Amino acid sequence: MAGRGPSASGRWMARLFEPMVLRGIRLRNRIVMSPMCQYSARDGVPDEWHLAHLGARAVGGAGLVVAEATAVEPAGRISPADAGLWNGVQAEAWARIARFVASQGAVAGIQLAHAGRKASTAAPWKGGKPLGPQEGGWRPVYGPTGEPFRPGHPEPEPLDPQGVARVVSAFAAAAARALEAGFATVEIHAAHGYLLHEFLSPLSNRRDDAYGRDRRRLLFEVVDAVRAVWPERLPLWVRLSASDYLPGGIDADDTVETARGLQRRGVDVVDCSSGGLQPNAAIPDRPGYQVPFAARVRREAGIATAAVGRITEPAQADAIVAGGEADLILLGRELLRRPYWPLEAATALGVQIDAPPQYARAWGK
Repeated sequence: MAGRGPSASGRWMARLFEPMVLRGIRLRNRIVMSPMCQYSARDGVPDEWHLAHLGARAVGGAGLVVAEATAVEPAGRISPADAGLWNGVQAEAWARIARFVASQGAVAGIQLAHAGRKASTAAPWKGGKPLGPQEGGWRPVYGPTGEPFRPGHPEPEPLDPQGVARVVSAFAAAAARALEAGFATVEIHAAHGYLLHEFLSPLSNRRDDAYGRDRRRLLFEVVDAVRAVWPERLPLWVRLSASDYLPGGIDADDTVETARGLQRRGVDVVDCSSGGLQPNAAIPDRPGYQVPFAARVRREAGIATAAVGRITEPAQADAIVAGGEADLILLGRELLRRPYWPLEAATALGVQIDAPPQYARAWGK
């Protein structure tokens, strides 16, 4: 019976295509488009590229489409071309995209982020190097301490109490704008070496104040502030790097404890990623390498999890959900290669789902 479960009609179907209810929303399946930066916004405003990029994956059958890491303040961008949600113009542009995603039967989500000490860099295809103000970058960048991400990157300005309060408020304000724009899910980005992860890891947080003695404090304050403005009827996610892959860094034990605290604060899903804190980490490169993190957090923290990373095949994704290792599957680069992967997966797993009527002729109808 692995990979199969009863549908509402009594038929047996792949677990991957079972709907999932999270608070007041219903996902049509367990397939999620992972947030992926496009480095294509102007002044933080998404445009037609973002509409086509996100809309195609909704048309392609994903249950939840999550927009890229979206900066909560200008200094929180990774690059000058990052999307943002710190003003009403950006919210209005996002609203058009969220409406289209929802019109195609997917749930529209957005990831809120602050780049911290990894801010003010060029887009990856432009080399990803740090940018000075004369090149469109900015100063200061912020972090828990003055330690840069790597040699050649700017020394961050350590966040003082006023700066911490500003960041917490910025996350809450961005969540409120996300709600106005029509998003039904928000994910707080606390992974990949960005600001909240920098505070979580003992390798980057060497403060001697309350935010150093309790490395989870900033994340928990952000979660509490967002949950206060994000309606009870809508789910809240957090993405964590479950391991720094470095001695003395975050490990799975740490992550389980963090997840327990998140669950108590009204977080519904922990998105289990890894790495990104330091450039010298040896990250495994094998199919499903992050799935064990999702399985352990789900089992020991009592919270729903999402698995992400090198998940490419329908049977592989279905087995992860059927085996109780995760509740949801996030696809990143595979959905860049194959926007209609969910429709292909349904065919491969013998599940009958409705393609958009405009495309039905291609799916046996």
